[in-house]
Amino acid sequence: MNLIPIIIIGFIVLFLFSAIFTVKQQTAAVIETFGKFSNIRQSGFQLKIPGIQRIAGRLSLKIQQLDVIIETKTKDDVFVKLKVSVQYKVIKNKVEDAFYKLDYPHDQITSYVFDVVRAEVPKMILDDVFLRKDDIAIAVKSELNEAMMTYGYDIIKTLVTDIDPDAQVKEAMNRINAADREKTAAQYEGDAQRILIVERAKAEAESKRLQGQGIADQRREIARGLEESVEVLNKVGINSQEASALIVVTQHYDTLQSIGQQTNSNLILLPNSPQAGSQMLNDMVASFTASNQIGEAMKNPKPKKLES
Repeated sequence: MNLIPIIIIGFIVLFLFSAIFTVKQQTAAVIETFGKFSNIRQSGFQLKIPGIQRIAGRLSLKIQQLDVIIETKTKDDVFVKLKVSVQYKVIKNKVEDAFYKLDYPHDQITSYVFDVVRAEVPKMILDDVFLRKDDIAIAVKSELNEAMMTYGYDIIKTLVTDIDPDAQVKEAMNRINAADREKTAAQYEGDAQRILIVERAKAEAESKRLQGQGIADQRREIARGLEESVEVLNKVGINSQEASALIVVTQHYDTLQSIGQQTNSNLILLPNSPQAGSQMLNDMVASFTASNQIGEAMKNPKPKKLES
């Protein structure tokens, strides 16, 4: 049996398999000829010369992310850790530079991030680091893009994704925030109490005003009723003094009757003896008489005697 054709066929198949290769989507393959850079092959079906050409390496053209954690000090002497996320990709027409000029692109990117962050953050106090984190990210991107572009890398975006101060500083900040909120809450509670007191005073004043108005209206009606009663009594031959005394005595007994109708009343009316009515009548008559005499004396004063 002749093995030469089989061997020849085997070499041909092996040659073909060695010559054929594929490149995945969003990937670039670097081809070298006798150890020297030859060309870049993009995605799809590709051929190379076995034994002469080889695939030196493959680079992804997708956007990649590198997270860098940096510890630095702020202007107010607070140590803080920042997490900076760098999104980058290999420039499609600069695959040769990206492959040959940098062995470890992650290390170079990390070094630039450290350099920029440690130059920017010490210029800021801690509060400004939180407020101006976008400025830090822009400064990192600007510095990185300028440096990495020559190596075939494009910096898409940089983000400051985390700011972590020292634990004692965070605890102090939380205490300050809690105290400030308690102060605000106390102010709101004080305002609410003041408003409640003012409104309660206004309501009480309005109640007193309406109560006084009611008492005044009541007394006005009582006086009008007394006036009408005196006029009726005058028509039957009772003078004003006797009529007034009679009305007072009548009201006295009406009051006693009203108190007697209340079974649970604690009111005590003094004087409340059987002679109280007549005594009150006599006192009122005497008072009216004395009042009339004083009035007459003031209208007709006696002339003073001249001393000889």
